[in-house]
Amino acid sequence: MVCLLQLFVLCGAAGTSVPAPPAATGRVAVVLELNGAIGPASADYVRRGLEYAQSQGAGLVVLRLDTPGGLDSAMRRIIQDILTSPVAVASFVAPGGARAASAGTYILYASHIAAMAPGTNLGAATPVEIGGLPGRAEPANRGTAEPNDGGDTMAHKRINDAVAYIRSLAQLRGRNAEWAEQAVRTAASLPAEEAVQAGVVDLLARDDHDLLQKIHGRHVNLSGIERVLDTRDLQPVAFSPDWRNRLLAVITDPNVAYFLMLAGIYGLFFEFANPGFVLPGVTGAICLLLALYAFQILPVNYAGLALLALGLVFMLAEAFVPSFGALGIGGMVAFVAGSILLFDQAGTGYAVSLPLIIGLALASAAFFLFIIGAAIRARQRPVVSGAEEMLQAVGEAVEDFEHQGRVRVHGEIWLAQSAQPVTRGDKLRVTAMDGLVLQVEPRPGEH
Repeated sequence: MVCLLQLFVLCGAAGTSVPAPPAATGRVAVVLELNGAIGPASADYVRRGLEYAQSQGAGLVVLRLDTPGGLDSAMRRIIQDILTSPVAVASFVAPGGARAASAGTYILYASHIAAMAPGTNLGAATPVEIGGLPGRAEPANRGTAEPNDGGDTMAHKRINDAVAYIRSLAQLRGRNAEWAEQAVRTAASLPAEEAVQAGVVDLLARDDHDLLQKIHGRHVNLSGIERVLDTRDLQPVAFSPDWRNRLLAVITDPNVAYFLMLAGIYGLFFEFANPGFVLPGVTGAICLLLALYAFQILPVNYAGLALLALGLVFMLAEAFVPSFGALGIGGMVAFVAGSILLFDQAGTGYAVSLPLIIGLALASAAFFLFIIGAAIRARQRPVVSGAEEMLQAVGEAVEDFEHQGRVRVHGEIWLAQSAQPVTRGDKLRVTAMDGLVLQVEPRPGEH
């Protein structure tokens, strides 16, 4: 819910002007913060930061890392931007307690300078399959075992591709390629001090200023050109993401995308069930389009998405089809299973929160149980309208008549027929209804 509120705030800000980052005057180092799971918003942020640093003539880009990993596609876009950047990039795992796991390890290897703060770690770079089929993490102890079935063959290909990729980065920057391979094949990890000793990263630094002092005079290769870093007097300048990047970060959060999809479906359902309200339909359409955009760039498991849609259809059908709860229960099971499978659960940091899934599933189930209970109670109530309700109703004769005359029933004047003479004011009971003509008989002892 907090993320959804942030989304509406950012959407409101979209119509207003957003101030540009402060101009990088003098000798500066642009500092980028890459925290949390790496995704499309992270790649967009790094690209904008590198472009900003180039436009301002910055002497260095400091990329502060604290990430559990993320999406392969986003990681590769970040690495491509670093490799083609005309400004040197120093990736710095900081502050103490931070980590550069999985995708963060690849980014460290790709950077011109790789540094870590004391008390940090890196590694566990084994790739995880995500997307069209359920996610599957490669076991840490497989090593170079030969594949023995179709699934293992695909895993073996992913491992070899990742090994070749990180080794090429290690060779490009002159870092430890053997350990990099072990980080992929066996999910090996290292603390900061051991990483420096093993030649995995270049140095330890306490903070940004210490980093700038220690890398002064180092040689780096920028697009084939050797340059010497002059960083002793550089002033760190933070580059903050703009509202577009923050909006992208919010809607590509799997929990928010999942919630937006459900809000969109329920909003449209409410609008179709109650035409004319407009607001639920407009809100639902906007939420659904935002969710579909997020799904386009997130590693969606299509089997999970199909199960989720099937579950929603079954639960909605329960409100219209008398299945005695079969559709509702089956829909809830499919809904929960699809929600769990919707995004990969292991290694990427991109998954729907299980408490959110359970909460929404219970809320949906309670909603449809309420509908079913209301339908059952409605069937048990006496009829209060229509021809059936007129039977046994009591009326009053408004004139004297022997065979046919007028009577008042429920405040309305009806044409009635009676086998017995009727006097004005007599109480009559309706026994049958033939079109718009009532068949009545006097109630004994009532006038």
